[in-house]
Amino acid sequence: MADSIHWAFPPALQPNADDVDFDLAEALDAVVALRAGIPDDAFTAPILGTERGGNGVVIDRDGLVLTIGYLITEAESIWLTTNAGTVVAGHALAYDQESGLGLVLPLGPLGARSIERTSLAAGELDGEVYVISHGGVGHALRAKVVARREFAGHWEYLLDEAIFTTPAHPEWSGAALLDSAGRLVGIGSLFVQEAEGEETVKGNMFVPSELIDPILGDLLRMGRANRPARAWLGMYSVETREGIAVQGVAEGSPAERAGVREGDIVRNVAGTSISGLADFYRCVWRCGSAGTGIPLTLWRGGAIKEVTVTSVDRNALLKKPSLQ
Repeated sequence: MADSIHWAFPPALQPNADDVDFDLAEALDAVVALRAGIPDDAFTAPILGTERGGNGVVIDRDGLVLTIGYLITEAESIWLTTNAGTVVAGHALAYDQESGLGLVLPLGPLGARSIERTSLAAGELDGEVYVISHGGVGHALRAKVVARREFAGHWEYLLDEAIFTTPAHPEWSGAALLDSAGRLVGIGSLFVQEAEGEETVKGNMFVPSELIDPILGDLLRMGRANRPARAWLGMYSVETREGIAVQGVAEGSPAERAGVREGDIVRNVAGTSISGLADFYRCVWRCGSAGTGIPLTLWRGGAIKEVTVTSVDRNALLKKPSLQ
């Protein structure tokens, strides 16, 4: 992801204030830059790094910022910067593991307008949408939605319906996806390559911003959703022709303690055959919430191995933010 604001999309790729049905300047100013510092000994530091940068979107009149959760996981410092140049410290209020969304509370006035959010209408598959990162209109991209479908990530993450857009925005992390009316419909998560017809096109994956709505009250009150924590194993897995292959295990994770190894192939969960990565996760979560023992049948070196992984709440391994 680019670190400098001194670049711009070609004018033909930028939205034009005269051609859109909303106040483009207000929409641009609702997106702030986000920089987070993470301790060297944080659980996620080896994978996500200790200095993280991206974007956030102001979603209410008090300046609450919605972003992608991996930017703020275990953050000990957060700084928010507006297009007007205002710099404010932030507090990592919540990270919802299921949706992947995070909330940042600014510790001072941002002076930025909030943006309305909604769900992506079916018609937006044929219409124009806009991907916006901090930095003004030069960092705003006219785009189209190429797919809305299930997404399974190798880090035990599953969305029933993610949003995929093209062309790719280079500063996707926490970026805003706006519909044709200028309303927030997604938060940037990944760079992806999507098949479109016989071609492979580069684009971005967005988490639907509407996923925050049912749990927003819980996150503001308790810092997490009021639901049982999902079972977490600490396995990084991918689909292969042989089945679900373990690409790695997190250090100190339940999978490592149970003896799961890189290269193992998961054949079934609790005696149930699995048909893909999403099915694997759903089978694990059907066994019970965090703390449940998850029986796995593995194929290793030409032989079957049975293990039971005692799952945990992933959040229990993460450093908690504190207000100082």
